[in-house]
Amino acid sequence: MKTRIQQLIESKRNLHILYSYKDLDHHIQLVAAYIEEGVRAGEYTILIDNERIHLLIKNELQNRLNEEEMKYLHFINNFHFYYSTGSYHPATIEQYLTETVTPYVENQLLFRSWAHVEWATMDGPWHIIEDLERFVDHAVNELSFPLICAYKEESMPEHLQELLFKTHPLIIVNDELVQSEVYERECK
Repeated sequence: MKTRIQQLIESKRNLHILYSYKDLDHHIQLVAAYIEEGVRAGEYTILIDNERIHLLIKNELQNRLNEEEMKYLHFINNFHFYYSTGSYHPATIEQYLTETVTPYVENQLLFRSWAHVEWATMDGPWHIIEDLERFVDHAVNELSFPLICAYKEESMPEHLQELLFKTHPLIIVNDELVQSEVYERECK
């Protein structure tokens, strides 16, 4: 049975979705379903997450996918992705993302991504997060691929939530996909 997200992906590739999770086990199940549906559709998945959660997702996927299908999963450690220069620097993250997706784009391979965004603290500077999310939103629309940005709900202060609602056109709320009422698409 296809999820609502998969149905939407089949009709529209450029999806930038915000997902704030409370329960880690539920989060893992949702990520695994997203990856499995991608594999079934012949798509690669770029999973950006931490090592510990990646291993839990991988264990779950071993119950769903065979060894050949697991090759459709490309894992990137989120610490390296967001802090490859030693600090959270949007230009470097943008370059890392571009380098990561370029082989898929150049070889005309369908791909999707799931990015678990986490920091030791979610205290500002907010403009840096907003700049990165706007870049990512533009990339999703330009390159036409689905991306789910996952944030741990308890680590999201109200100001960050408001910013993320403005930079993501779709939000997963109680396992339902809804449109953001405050989304502001930047035209570049």
